[in-house]
Amino acid sequence: QVQLVESGGGLVQAGGSLRLSCAASGRTFRNYHMGWFRQAPGKEREFVAAISRGGFNTYYTDSVKGRFTISRDNSKNTVYLQMNSLKPEDTAVYYCAAVEYGMVPPTTSQQYDNWGQGTLVTVSS
Repeated sequence: QVQLVESGGGLVQAGGSLRLSCAASGRTFRNYHMGWFRQAPGKEREFVAAISRGGFNTYYTDSVKGRFTISRDNSKNTVYLQMNSLKPEDTAVYYCAAVEYGMVPPTTSQQYDNWGQGTLVTVSS
């Protein structure tokens, strides 16, 4: 099991930016597809972005396209989520997730089996 530790959340005004990081343990990080999900209070966990093992393919939910960028540095065992032009509706706990299986990164939480602890992002208006 890969261990994931997230950081970078905080309070930001609408229109601002944050970069989330998720550091993974072990030496097999490059074998995992990685995803970012978010969950607001009382809401379902929502897919945000995913990136393939080698970082060549990325996927985004429509609401963040053009604003968020997922990336990874396999030499540092880290996946990032750069969030620009933040909106109040982006407020949520953001989780990173990892899965070793599959040919493409999945986009549902049920398909991931390793999760970080979450980091809170609050966007004020």
